[in-house]
Amino acid sequence: MTALPDIPLPSGIRSRYVDGINGLRMHVLEAGFETRGRPCVLLLHGFPELAFSWRKMMPQLAAAGYHVIAPDQRGYGRTTGWDANYDGDLASFRLTNLVRDALGLLSAFGYRHVDAVFGHDFGSSVAAWCALLRPDVFRSVALMSAPFAGPPALPFNTADAPARHAAEDPIHRELAALPRPRKHYQWYYSTREANANMHHAPQGVHDFLRAYYHHKSADWKDNAPYPLKSWTAAEIAKLPTYYVMDFVKDMAATVAEEMPSAAAIAANTWLPDSELSFYSAEYTRTGFQGGLQWYRCGTSGAFLPELQTWSGRTIDVPSAFISGKQDWGTYQRPGVFETMQSKACTNMIGCHLVDGAGHWVQQEQPAEVSRLLLQFLEKAKSVR
Repeated sequence: MTALPDIPLPSGIRSRYVDGINGLRMHVLEAGFETRGRPCVLLLHGFPELAFSWRKMMPQLAAAGYHVIAPDQRGYGRTTGWDANYDGDLASFRLTNLVRDALGLLSAFGYRHVDAVFGHDFGSSVAAWCALLRPDVFRSVALMSAPFAGPPALPFNTADAPARHAAEDPIHRELAALPRPRKHYQWYYSTREANANMHHAPQGVHDFLRAYYHHKSADWKDNAPYPLKSWTAAEIAKLPTYYVMDFVKDMAATVAEEMPSAAAIAANTWLPDSELSFYSAEYTRTGFQGGLQWYRCGTSGAFLPELQTWSGRTIDVPSAFISGKQDWGTYQRPGVFETMQSKACTNMIGCHLVDGAGHWVQQEQPAEVSRLLLQFLEKAKSVR
């Protein structure tokens, strides 16, 4: 196997591998590993990110006394053992198996429980299910940039009702029928073409990721989110094109229209080109299909019955939500942000929208996010 280049990590973070994790050889970043007996926190990244996405926060959490573990999750980066084929093993990417990955990793490190699991973007969904399924292991949870509405509901009180088949969501037909035809990015990500489009983007992977990260950040000045009224084509078409795309465009073409200027790139302090180059090298090497499989698990509906096993269950451990004030991710599913606070999480002790951050909140505003998470960890100890 060809040796991979070093990762441009801040001082105090090391890169290592752990074998035998639910069929994976897992690549992990660690901070605070020098002394045994520390409480542990687990950090779960989203798409298109890596364990590297936590690099700015890990030293602060370690300095506060924590052993910090951040893996490249199944389908990503330097973790191996997953199936990269579109027609491959989709079931291994379902949410319950991603929770199993997290449990296996902690067990390998000798932890029977952790003080908290923090998840960003799609990692927020995994973190939520970790706390829902194993509250004994994951003693608190912070969700970032993607709110959680709870498990899908079972059909209720239907024994004497006429039999009804699950209707296909009309939203896709309605989006396509708008005067400006549109499509939803999660369903686009589920197509066979999506990986090749991004992996072989006309502008190259580096410029594709630069535009993608820019478009969803606070640097893109049109990111001024607000709650949407309903899951209807007319309402969700108000979302930026990185969520509700023009029907005839792929993602590479979509974000190319928002490519920042050379001056803006040079002025970017939260993701300088030297750091973006690590992302682009990794995704050039692996492609995007591993991360896209997660979306396919959601859009296919095939794994819904399994998740309905926990219908009606709530997250009862101390929880928090942190997102960028300029992040549309908070509102992309109308009503979920509110449902999370009123129903899905019964012990929510913090909800913060950080100004000056879009979707990449822990990279755009790491000092403030670290402060909020350490504050949450202290508060969680007193209410557990």
